[in-house]
Amino acid sequence: MSKVSIYLNFPGNTEEAFNHYKKVFQTEFLAPIARMKDAPRPPGAPELSEKEANSVLNVALPILGGTVIMATDMLESLGHKRVIGNNVTINLEPDTREETERLFAGLSEGGSEISPLMDMFWGAYWGVCLDRFGIRWMFNCMQKK
Repeated sequence: MSKVSIYLNFPGNTEEAFNHYKKVFQTEFLAPIARMKDAPRPPGAPELSEKEANSVLNVALPILGGTVIMATDMLESLGHKRVIGNNVTINLEPDTREETERLFAGLSEGGSEISPLMDMFWGAYWGVCLDRFGIRWMFNCMQKK
């Protein structure tokens, strides 16, 4: 079933923020926190310090009414820079690759494509775009080819 969640980017304090949100909303993480060291390193990527390797790759927390917030730490060593405008993203999880492609095409029309749709190591058909109104959209379709 399709889902929508809110994706947040933090400058290195995701875990602190999400432990606070967990206390406030009195809920539990949907899965253990994934760390940067858990992800495969792209060819030519810089080595991460121990602190960066233990940074948050992904965390998910239910809040109210079935809404889930998710987040990551943005690492400057990987070329990430958090600014107002990329700190909040609407995450769409369509049921099919076809619906994902349709939504991505419509939302990226007239905007700027940040990352094209591609198959990712966690099993999703994933991409991100900035629409022509300046809103960031992330796509995570778990349907296999």
